[in-house]
Amino acid sequence: MNKKYDISDHHLKLIISLFLIFAIIIAYGQVRNFDFVGYDDELYVTENFTVQKGFTAKGVRWAFTTFHSANWHPITWLSHMLDCEFYGLNPTGHHWTNVEFHVANTLLLFFIFFKMTGALWRSAFVAALFALHPLHVESVAWVAERKDVLSTFFGLLSGAAYYRYVENPRIINYLLIVLLLGLGLMAKPMLVTLPFVLLLLDYWPLQRIKFQKNLNAELVECFGFKAILQLVWEKIPLFALVAVASTLTFIAQQSEGAVQALGALSLKIRVANALVSYVNYALKTIWPSNLAVFYPHPGNTLPAWQIIGAALLIAVAIFLSIHTLKKYPYIIVGLFWYLGTLVPVIGLVQVGDQAMADRYTYLPLIGLFIIISWGVFDFLKKWHYHTIIFILSAISATCVLAVCTFLQLGYWQNGIMLFEHAIKVTNKNCVAHNNLGVLLSKEEKFDEALFHYDEVLKMNPNDSRALYNKGCALRDKRDLDKAAFFFKESLKIKTDYVEAHNELAYILFVQGKPDEAILHYRNALKIKPDFTDAYNNLANVLCVQGEIDKAVLLYKEALRLDPENVDTHYNIGLFYKKQGKLEKAMTHLAKAIKIDPDYAKAYNEIGVILFQQGKYKKAQVFFSKAVRIRPNYTEARKNITILEKILSSQ
Repeated sequence: MNKKYDISDHHLKLIISLFLIFAIIIAYGQVRNFDFVGYDDELYVTENFTVQKGFTAKGVRWAFTTFHSANWHPITWLSHMLDCEFYGLNPTGHHWTNVEFHVANTLLLFFIFFKMTGALWRSAFVAALFALHPLHVESVAWVAERKDVLSTFFGLLSGAAYYRYVENPRIINYLLIVLLLGLGLMAKPMLVTLPFVLLLLDYWPLQRIKFQKNLNAELVECFGFKAILQLVWEKIPLFALVAVASTLTFIAQQSEGAVQALGALSLKIRVANALVSYVNYALKTIWPSNLAVFYPHPGNTLPAWQIIGAALLIAVAIFLSIHTLKKYPYIIVGLFWYLGTLVPVIGLVQVGDQAMADRYTYLPLIGLFIIISWGVFDFLKKWHYHTIIFILSAISATCVLAVCTFLQLGYWQNGIMLFEHAIKVTNKNCVAHNNLGVLLSKEEKFDEALFHYDEVLKMNPNDSRALYNKGCALRDKRDLDKAAFFFKESLKIKTDYVEAHNELAYILFVQGKPDEAILHYRNALKIKPDFTDAYNNLANVLCVQGEIDKAVLLYKEALRLDPENVDTHYNIGLFYKKQGKLEKAMTHLAKAIKIDPDYAKAYNEIGVILFQQGKYKKAQVFFSKAVRIRPNYTEARKNITILEKILSSQ
């Protein structure tokens, strides 16, 4: 390994570090006013009661044993739990944690490449591009993407530990690499390619792989195959970790239905999309426009010229990188860093419905940033004062990117803005329309929500999710007949749609058709035996029919499956209230509030019980709390009015 020059002026490194920190804070500072976006944030934080309880022994066990959200990433879960411990559900704290990790990753990247290469300004430019590129907004601004910034943090620490090991190859230093990679894989399995990245670094800048200049040498010696095999063997424990993480991830994603069946998209379609996506990511790196939270998969609609053109561009890039191998080794390292680290998410194994995603570039773009930084520097070498020109050019590019990042970040203020923007910059985006409709429904803007569901159904009349969501919006509008129609339509397309069975059953029960409702609840439980909502609702129906013993068994089963299910405790509370067992009712309603402090219905019911007990002042407190949480809560407002009349007459 070549010994790199050392910078004696530590103040310069400090100034660069402070500049990077300051630039990130300026570009990302507005996140302090952002909300959760309602797109996976509910799975990770806002509706995840285990996470909301903070750092508990039970939560830690859950983190290491759950496949919730189609992933196995316990370190990510623990990170969200710690945030809830410190900040509760205040989104500011959760957002700032992401920004802090992004700052740490930027500084790590700067110091790692500076240590490995000794090139201060080029390393600084790589870090600046990483810090302020708009493609990285998604990973930083999205609370649910904590796994990106967290896994990269441990991945970069692994890189730093690897450099330390190369400098001082002791077993303790190697074990540190294993530990840090393991933690990174437990944050997000994106790091499965890290051992390959370390092999690239072995070639450049660490120069542990050297090709012989003697053409008469044996082929194995000429191309350094022995050295390569030794370096691969050195990384066998890391590959073993990767194999375990990959297996667990595949099982997790398959168990949640996130991995599409191989027949859903043919190999030809997946390869075509992968080739075009590689080029699209690179183009968006150069010209970051029309960035969206979701890019619809093109299926088999990609033009042949795009597929062939993308394949040729990639082939030419690989050829040129090999051709310039000795003179510009950073090109092949940067290119294969980019191509290789994208492999797990490029769509060869299709996970989800997207064609590509900005968040997937968080780690891979470092490869392109290396090529850009070192390439620009080498291009300017023939100029006088090339270092000063390079620094000024880098600062100018950084400022432009900072503005672009600031503007792109603005779309992440809330979910409605995010999906409205996605609809504007993409075509036929069913996912964006669907998610926007859900968010509008939550704000009781049902007509606007129905418009977006209709847009989806114009594009795809057989979209079972849009049909289901439209049914939910109509249900909330109290148009139950139409709601039932759309739930039935969604079930025609997807017979195992458990949520549709559950919602249709509720409407049938309200419409006075309990037997049909029971049939759909039982169908839901056949499909998903651990569906606590169906147990709850079926128990409610049986209570009304007087089958108390069966109802009690169902409530108990719901509690066994999920002791922290807020609806179960609420329903059991109502059950005991109807039976006149008010103390037991209060216990379960109080438990519901403990699990979810914003559960307005539980406050109202406790208020009713206190009212029945003649505790009017206390009842008023609970009614008022219910209204503060849900200002349009009609029943609670009526209870307050009745109570105020009684209190005023006393």
